[in-house]
Amino acid sequence: MRAFLEFHIIQNFAPSNLNRDDTGAPKDAIFGGHRRARVSSQCFKRATRLAAAEYDLIDEAHRGIRTKRLKRLLVERLADRDPEESAGKIESALAAAGLSSSKKDKEKTEYLLFLGEKEIAGFAELVDQYWDELADVDATANKKQRKASAPPEVTKKAKALLDGGKAVDIALFGRMLADLPAVNQDAACQVAHAISTHRVEREFDYYTAVDDRAPDDNTGADMIGQIEFNSATFYRYAVLDLYKLFDNLQQDRELALSAVEAFATAFVRAVPSGKQNTFAAHNAPDFIGVTLRHIAPMSLANAFEKPVVADLRISLTEQSVERLHKADEKLSAVYSDGQDQWLYLDLTGQWPDKNRGEAQPNLSRLAQRVRELADDALEA
Repeated sequence: MRAFLEFHIIQNFAPSNLNRDDTGAPKDAIFGGHRRARVSSQCFKRATRLAAAEYDLIDEAHRGIRTKRLKRLLVERLADRDPEESAGKIESALAAAGLSSSKKDKEKTEYLLFLGEKEIAGFAELVDQYWDELADVDATANKKQRKASAPPEVTKKAKALLDGGKAVDIALFGRMLADLPAVNQDAACQVAHAISTHRVEREFDYYTAVDDRAPDDNTGADMIGQIEFNSATFYRYAVLDLYKLFDNLQQDRELALSAVEAFATAFVRAVPSGKQNTFAAHNAPDFIGVTLRHIAPMSLANAFEKPVVADLRISLTEQSVERLHKADEKLSAVYSDGQDQWLYLDLTGQWPDKNRGEAQPNLSRLAQRVRELADDALEA
């Protein structure tokens, strides 16, 4: 049995620059032969992780931390030990697990690690437990020397610690540790790049700043610059493999269901932070659709291959929701097994009530129903 929870969101953002490229311009893409506004999947994944923490949707013990500063975190957790001694013994324990130090900065790991809170706590406990057995290793020692400094039992336990730690965000979004492919985790959740349902043009804000203490005869600006921005109605899509999530969380059913409910809330509330002090584009979605499919995931992005066109009689958002349900009707008639179940929260009035799912009054209730839907799917 297969079970995929899909999230289809239509969200209009006011003028903003939520996700910039290397030139500072809003990211975009060509789709259907037209330029579209784009917010990357990585950007929305991070915003989702931050929203889950901000709204305390997942217990801290089941969160992940992405960092190069693992050594510093471990020194802080070994506060009762001498910091200089701790640093050497931590170096030995991490080397035993196969984690390398950066060649440029020995205070950091070689690359960003994505570790569960329980994995980090486990390393701190391991160092504390084997304090006397661990050698005080200098970070400048080579990899082979650092690895050899740990007793065999420490090496065995250090490697066993890297099991994902039942961290929900690692289970959802996966991780890759280049030196340790055995502890990589395939993501249970796939997130598409959000694209505008219509074509966009870049716009420019030319700005100046004046010195508050400038003399009266100074009539010019003391700083000038420009910022690129756009405004767009986005189609956002994500799909969650329920059985993969269940496996990633070590078959902890209650945690998996909590993760589904938390994701349903956090993904909807996620707003990227780029240039928000300048634009304050805090715009909630006008449509949230969640569907449970059993055959295969089915993005509805192609509903917007032909871009929606501005019309004074109906908003871009309303047109986008109308396009979305028509695309689902057409595709489901061909590719669905007839068991798809929809939940939706629609503020546009364009999603048809008849045979198109179960309407929800608010986000809290929607997240609860998504959890119930997931529970029934895992039971099947």
